[in-house]
Amino acid sequence: MSGSQLWDDVDDYFISHLSPDDEALQLALADSAAAGLPPIGVTAAQGKFLQLLAQVQGARTVLEIGTLAGYSTIWLARALPEDGRLISLEYSAKHAEVATRNLARAGLERITEVRVGPALESLPKLADENPAPFDLVFIDADKANNAHYVEWALRLTRAGSLIVVDNVVRGGRVVDEASTEPDVVGTRAAIDLIATHPRLSGAAIQTVGSKGYDGFALARVLG
Repeated sequence: MSGSQLWDDVDDYFISHLSPDDEALQLALADSAAAGLPPIGVTAAQGKFLQLLAQVQGARTVLEIGTLAGYSTIWLARALPEDGRLISLEYSAKHAEVATRNLARAGLERITEVRVGPALESLPKLADENPAPFDLVFIDADKANNAHYVEWALRLTRAGSLIVVDNVVRGGRVVDEASTEPDVVGTRAAIDLIATHPRLSGAAIQTVGSKGYDGFALARVLG
C-alpha cells in the first residue's frame, strides 16, 4: 500500500469515527463541486479540529479569512453560542454566493456573514467598525499575504485569542529559503512574524492525510 493511500485510509477511519459529515456538510461539498469550486477546502477531520479549537477557546466571535464554499465556516460556526458571530472574508463573489447558500441551509445565517472582496481591503473596513475582539481567527486564503493577515489578526484580537494559519508546509517547500514562489515567501514571512513578534507565541505542526503533506501554524495572542 502506498503512503498516500494509507494516509487516505487513516483519514477515512478517523473521520468515520470522530467527525462524520452530516447532510448539511455533505451538501456543502456537493454544491461546491457542482459550482466548479476548487477542491481545496479542509477535510472533515480538519473541520472538526477547528470546531474543537473554537470550543476549547470558548469562542463567541470568529474571523475567517478565506471562505471558499463555507465548509470550514459551518464547522466553526457550530462551535459558537446562539448570540455568537462569525465573519468570513471571501475574494470571489461566486464562492461567496455558494457559501451563503450553504450556511443558510445549515441554519447558520443568523450568526454568520460572508463579505466579498480582497481581504486586505475588507480588513481595514472591518477594523473601522471597531468590532469586539475576535476570539479565534482562521487564515486560509492566498498564501502570499499570510503575514499581512497575521498582522491584521493581531489588530482584531485580544490577549488570549487564537490565530490559526492553514497550509503552512506547502508540500515541504516552506524550508526553501531561496524560493521566490509567492506562497512560500508569504508563508515563511508569517512564520517569521509569529516567531519574532512579542505578542505571539506559536507552533507549527506537519500533517499528512487526504490533502497530502501539509500542516498548520497555531499562535496565541499574549497581550
